[in-house]
Amino acid sequence: MKRNFRIFTLAIIVSVIFSCSNNKIKDQVTNKKPNIIYILADDLGYGDLSSYGQENFKTPNIDKLVSQGLMFTQHYSGNTVCAPSRSALLTGMHTGHTPIRGNKEIHPEGQHPIPANTYTMAEALKKGGYVTGAFGKWGLGYPGSEGDPTKQGFDVFYGYNCQRLGHNYYPDHLWSNNDSIVLNGNKNHQKNQYAPNLIQSEAIKFLEKNKDTTFFLYVPTIIPHAELVAPEAIMDKYRSKYMPEKEFKGTDDGPQYRLGKYESQKEPHAAFVAMIEVMDNQVGEIMNKVKELGLEDNTIIVFTSDNGPHTEGGADPKYFNSNGKLRGVKRDLYEGGIRVPMTIKWPGKIKPGTKTDLVSAFWDVFPTFSEVAGVETPDNIDGISFLPTLLDKPEEQKQHDYLYWEFHERGGRQAIRKGNWKAVKYNVLRKPNAPMQLFDLSTDIGETNNIAKEHPQIVEEMKQLFNEARTPSDVFKFNQVSF
Repeated sequence: MKRNFRIFTLAIIVSVIFSCSNNKIKDQVTNKKPNIIYILADDLGYGDLSSYGQENFKTPNIDKLVSQGLMFTQHYSGNTVCAPSRSALLTGMHTGHTPIRGNKEIHPEGQHPIPANTYTMAEALKKGGYVTGAFGKWGLGYPGSEGDPTKQGFDVFYGYNCQRLGHNYYPDHLWSNNDSIVLNGNKNHQKNQYAPNLIQSEAIKFLEKNKDTTFFLYVPTIIPHAELVAPEAIMDKYRSKYMPEKEFKGTDDGPQYRLGKYESQKEPHAAFVAMIEVMDNQVGEIMNKVKELGLEDNTIIVFTSDNGPHTEGGADPKYFNSNGKLRGVKRDLYEGGIRVPMTIKWPGKIKPGTKTDLVSAFWDVFPTFSEVAGVETPDNIDGISFLPTLLDKPEEQKQHDYLYWEFHERGGRQAIRKGNWKAVKYNVLRKPNAPMQLFDLSTDIGETNNIAKEHPQIVEEMKQLFNEARTPSDVFKFNQVSF
């Protein structure tokens, strides 16, 4: 009898120990920091998703992501072109402060590097225990430079280091960390290795390899930036469906071939839609892989674009209404050049199918992810965490006093949004005394009615902000304009 009692008692003790152990594991899983996946399209317009109003083609996988998460209607890119927009994203600073403020080319390959002492979002997440990987287009430092992705917080990089060479979809090489990967299938004008597919494959491998860790996956795809080209099997689905086509004649041979010049495209409309399908399918593949690996409930997925739609290589945003109601395209600082779609899915935290009109920008992503990861946010950044908005706590959400952009090409351009007021200044270097344009976005989202003369006090306030919003840069010289 005593023996049976001892066995019974021992069984209870073992059961309690096992139960406690299971609870600890459960708590660890429950409290584990979420994985973060940030997918960045290249030159996708605000109206280029069917969930954002596109009627000429469908984006079912991205629309599904939108339906499962939070849709932002007033989110802004870091800039109106590639490199400075990415710099704003990764540093949490707008283009009046971020190190890379323009597209500054380095030959034969790459762009001007982010300085070594820059503290990036990837470095912050690594500090928080995240494994970090970037797959796609970099554009923030030539291979081996201090701005190389592997020196700016990323454990793994695969794709195009150089955004100029990223113009071509059948390149002769890509980069895997510090190794140049020769693509023999694209030699001698061949087209056997479509770069977006190769990059996608490596991104999927990263997910599989790191399923038991906590990771940050950054996917800056090159789609749908020019050149306009997609695999034949997908092109065939859209031929003759978007007429009339207007042939684009580009560079198909010679010393500049596949060194940044776009190839010719007889069917640019069909090619654009085919590329959108490739991108949408790849977003779907990432979503499905996350679910397959059992990571869905603890993974944040973000989809957005680096700036407005382009008009290069035969692209035709007017035909597709890529801007929706917005004015301007890539390289403009009107809404069409900088307002971008963004959606965020976070199961259990974000209510599916919700929408926010919070005014936010790329430089807010860094402090948001830092807060999610439980790491300290730098004091010298311009971003404000929008985590309260994600968690449906609007009463705790801080707001920007204003948002600022500057663009260093085409005579120099500046823009500020403060509340619903939007001030735009073009030719600031050529004609610094040119009149400012002022718009009320609450009644004029298309920025068609310049009301600067009716609001002289607002104009004076904006003039002051234009002068105060930036600090000088020795590399990206943009002489302080005194209005």
